[in-house]
Amino acid sequence: MDKTTRKEAIRLSDINFMPIFYALAVVIITLIVIYLIKKRAPKRTDLLLAGLCDSGKTLLYSLILNGNEVETFTSLKENCGLLNLENSKTLRLVDLPGHERLRLRLLDNYKNTTKAIIYVVDSSTVQKDIKDVADFLYTLLADKALSSTAVLILCNKQDETMAKGVQAIESLLEKEINLIRKTRTNQLQSVDNSSDTSVFLGRNDKDFDFTQISQKIRFAESSAKNNKIEQLQNFISDL
Repeated sequence: MDKTTRKEAIRLSDINFMPIFYALAVVIITLIVIYLIKKRAPKRTDLLLAGLCDSGKTLLYSLILNGNEVETFTSLKENCGLLNLENSKTLRLVDLPGHERLRLRLLDNYKNTTKAIIYVVDSSTVQKDIKDVADFLYTLLADKALSSTAVLILCNKQDETMAKGVQAIESLLEKEINLIRKTRTNQLQSVDNSSDTSVFLGRNDKDFDFTQISQKIRFAESSAKNNKIEQLQNFISDL
C-alpha cells in the first residue's frame, strides 16, 4: 500500500459514521410511521347529502342513484347507496335526515369518511329559514373532521315562484354566518373549550365570506322536481 492510499485509509477511519446512521434511521422510522398512520386512517369515500327537512334531499338522492323520481317522505334515518363514477371509482351516497334531533347525531357516523358534501337549500323558503339553514351549514364547515371536504351548496326548488337565485342565497348565508360565528365565539369564551372540535370560520378582522375558509365552496342551482340537476351532476363528475 503506497503512502497516499495509507493516508486516505487513515482519514476514513477517523470519520464517525454513527451520526449519519442515526439520522438515516430517524428518517426511515418517520416514513414508516407516516405510512402506517395513512394506512390506518379511514378512507374518505362518502358523498353526504345534508340540509334541512323538506329541502328535497331524498328526491335528489333518488335522481342521483336511479335517474328517476320516486315518492318520498321525511327521512327518519339515513339512506345509503353506492354511486359508480365515470372513472370506475365508487362513492357511498348518504342522505342524512334533516330533522334537528337526528342530523347531528347521525353526522358523527360519517364525518370522518366524508369526501364531499352536497348541502341542499330550499330556495323558496331560504329567507324565512335562513337562521336554521346557516346554523347547520356553519356546524358542517366549522367541524375539524370536515375541513378538507369539497362542498356544493345546492340551491334547490328553482322551479318555485318565490325561489331565490344563487347570488341572493350566497349573500344571505354570508350575513347570517357572520352573526352566528360571533355568537358561538362568545359562547366558547365563557366555557371550557379544550375538547371543542370546531374551528373559527373566516378571518377575525373581516366580515365572513366563503372565500376565507379551507373548504372549496361551489354554488349551484337545481330543480329536483323537474329533474334539472345538471350542475349537481357536474360537481359529482369533478370528484
